[in-house]
Amino acid sequence: MPALIPRPRATPAPGAVHVPEWLPEERQRTLVEACRAWARGPVPMRRTELPGGGVMSVRSVCLGWHWSPYRYTRTAGDVNGAPVAPLPQWLVALGRRAVADAYQDEAAGEAYRPDVALINFYGPGATMGMHQDKDERSSAPVVSLSVGDACLFRLGNTGDRGRPWQDIRLETGDLLVFGGPSRFAYHGVPKVYPGTAEPSVGPAAGRLNLTLRVTGLPG
Repeated sequence: MPALIPRPRATPAPGAVHVPEWLPEERQRTLVEACRAWARGPVPMRRTELPGGGVMSVRSVCLGWHWSPYRYTRTAGDVNGAPVAPLPQWLVALGRRAVADAYQDEAAGEAYRPDVALINFYGPGATMGMHQDKDERSSAPVVSLSVGDACLFRLGNTGDRGRPWQDIRLETGDLLVFGGPSRFAYHGVPKVYPGTAEPSVGPAAGRLNLTLRVTGLPG
């Protein structure tokens, strides 16, 4: 449901653009249903184990390439050894449209060629620590789509995990694109707000976050 007071688009940092309510409800429902199917496999959604032995609180599944800390592969050796599901062309087209709309630049959208999607589900108590998306060999923008419960998204600096940072509330349907000087900014999700999901969209509880990226890897 659209907000009673429209939230304006914003540029919280150079190269970072927040477009509220970018995804209409129908497209959000389509994404939820697609994510449910992807979560079943061929590589099922899982909580990723980190090299130090910790386990991420979010549950993740990938398309196009499989991400396991801190590399991309075509098969999920850390899960079940199965080949990762392909990245559908309709999702590629959605990412290109997102870049064009965020930067208000059709040429930028045409030039965007994402080849991987990382889908994170934030269930009760799940968070994401401050980190950089730097496992790609490309500096092309990251496209982030939010569906479900709102969250506090923390956009930091490119030097370390500390201040300065900006806190942005991401609601269902919001688009966030970060590229250019903000492409390698530290960022995280310290809080999800339970019970804020739009019932007509789903998921019934929790937050889905889908990010599209360009790996820069051959093949």
